[in-house]
Amino acid sequence: MTSTHAFWLAGRQATGETVLDVTSPWDGRLVGKVSVPTADQVEEAVAAAYAVRDEFAATPAHVRAAALDHVSKRLVERTEEIAQLISAENGKPIKWARGEVGRAVSVFRFAAEEARRFNGGEAQRLDTDAGGQGRLALTRRFPKGVVLGIAPFNFPLNLCAHKIAPAIAVGAPIILKPAPATPLSGLILGELLAETDLPAGSWSVLTVPNEQMPALVQDERLPVISFTGSDKVGYAIMDSVPRKHCTLELGGNGAAVVLADFASEKDLDWAATRIATFSNYQGGQSCISVQRVIADTTVYDRLLPKIVAAVEEAQVTGDPSDAATDVGPLVSEDAAKRVEAWVDEAVQGGAKLLTGGKRDGATYAPTVLTEVPADATLACEEVFGPVLTVTEVDGESEAFAAVNDSKYGLQAGVFTHDVQTAFRAHRALEVGGVIIGDVPSYRADQMPYGGAKQSGVGREGVAFAMDDYTYERVLVLTGLAL
Repeated sequence: MTSTHAFWLAGRQATGETVLDVTSPWDGRLVGKVSVPTADQVEEAVAAAYAVRDEFAATPAHVRAAALDHVSKRLVERTEEIAQLISAENGKPIKWARGEVGRAVSVFRFAAEEARRFNGGEAQRLDTDAGGQGRLALTRRFPKGVVLGIAPFNFPLNLCAHKIAPAIAVGAPIILKPAPATPLSGLILGELLAETDLPAGSWSVLTVPNEQMPALVQDERLPVISFTGSDKVGYAIMDSVPRKHCTLELGGNGAAVVLADFASEKDLDWAATRIATFSNYQGGQSCISVQRVIADTTVYDRLLPKIVAAVEEAQVTGDPSDAATDVGPLVSEDAAKRVEAWVDEAVQGGAKLLTGGKRDGATYAPTVLTEVPADATLACEEVFGPVLTVTEVDGESEAFAAVNDSKYGLQAGVFTHDVQTAFRAHRALEVGGVIIGDVPSYRADQMPYGGAKQSGVGREGVAFAMDDYTYERVLVLTGLAL
């Protein structure tokens, strides 16, 4: 019999009156049962976070850093257990689930390091004008208030870590809402935080259903919202609370550009392997997975068969608990049916299907298409599945224009050896990150991460999220002998 997992209310375990079943997208088995908080319990968590905000902001840096270090170390100790849990509730192949735990380990470690050096302040002499003689400005950062962190299903541990760790590092209370499809990984973080000496009320992990979220989003005691998910939901949140600070990471339509100078057999083999891997990892359910390949006409005919071969030969689809599996199921059968419909629409509109294009329950085969019509849904929207389109272009300018011909702008990859081209790409591409010599799917958890256009606003990455959760406050000292 499967036990029911409690949620975390102001640092302690609690149960509500209803239960949510968490099932495996691979085989439909029951992975766990999660208790759902009542409206009164949600109110208790919000009230506790709001009440402790000043105390938590004043917590010594060593206390916050020690808590973050503790979580990082405990994640290491429980890596295999947590990876198995991620794989079970999310359908993520175990090899990628282990990698996700490793990234969360780093996120908490980075946050501990940043907490120790955060808010040293910046001094500025004001006697540059006569009226400022004897005056010194000291600028420090302070939390904007309680953070509401809303995490998605695709990285159920690491993207929860990216909400929680920066908030604790700056002393901002946080209420975390994990995705309903994958709440168990977020609850694990609650277990580890409960082992620390953080103030009661400074954190909660609430398994709140999506339909109950508008009240939380609207609550004036939660002035900061950090959301990762679809652009539709993200901008609806921002539009509903225009006076709140919102950090939105909303996905993309990741492009990998292969330019004319990246032309040796070794170059093209590398590009094809990386493209095949990162159009399909996590089942394509990553905001920076490769969805579009834009190849110069001088390399296109040699690159395309290499990509198809790499997808067919190296991307093993199957049971996510099997270490040999590269591509598991999507998060649900409905998600796979949506991908299937988009691919079918593109093919009916004239696209050529080179491999894949088949669905089995929640699993969709790794798929490559060419000649996709520009107005096809597959070309315009984020597919969030293991589907790749390949387009031929003539030269760098046409390639960069093709990247920018999208409402999204999260990251782009540019395969080139030329440093001048790299700097031109950095200037020309309307994205939040440009990765040279690799796919757009590369993310280091300490770097600034976020997008342009409809890919969102604000930046994650530990130090950058810490800035997002805080504001500058200046202190002017008078009568000093400078």
